[in-house]
Amino acid sequence: MRGEPSCPKCGGRVRAPGLFAESWQCDVHGTVHPLQPVIPPSVEALNVVVHRARVPVWMPWPLPVGWLFTGVAYAGDDRSGGRATAVACSGPGPLGGIGELLLVAEELGVGLGARYAGIDGPDPGPYLNVSGPPHTKVLAAGRPTPLWHVAAAPDDRAVFAGEARGLWLWAIVWPEQSGLLMYDELVLTDLRDAGAEVELVPCGALSPRLLS
Repeated sequence: MRGEPSCPKCGGRVRAPGLFAESWQCDVHGTVHPLQPVIPPSVEALNVVVHRARVPVWMPWPLPVGWLFTGVAYAGDDRSGGRATAVACSGPGPLGGIGELLLVAEELGVGLGARYAGIDGPDPGPYLNVSGPPHTKVLAAGRPTPLWHVAAAPDDRAVFAGEARGLWLWAIVWPEQSGLLMYDELVLTDLRDAGAEVELVPCGALSPRLLS
């Protein structure tokens, strides 16, 4: 499952920096921050991403009742650090069944959130109608953070996006009706600030959403 780094925008192969380029290259998207191979969820895997990230590592904390951490991924390398992070959680959906939530934090132009959201990227700006009131709010690192529906997302998911700590914050929920979770005043913690509490995160099986 270790695999090779891939393009955060399309999942295609990337070429490492070398004689002719100082950065990672995708044949389709040019210079990219490589998405590192996804590994099974564990506290150790979470700690690796937390320590390498230069952007928030958002997680609902405390997790909703019955929910588990189901994987983490990041885009970047040892030199640049993590420029995008994705944290997956799953648990009982608001209307029954299993819901899945993927939270992505990223710098402008990385494109990881758009890939998981199923829209043309790299950023959500063109798909947000911010002239009206936000569709929901979360509490991100103690700050009320407005989120808007992302238009043009596939029907099988609900996608919200906004800005937190000066960076894009995406919330992608499967199935679409589990998007009701986002109206429950979700509290998000940047795990870079959580310290030893990270050791208490309950882990489940790896979410296939991270591998899509």
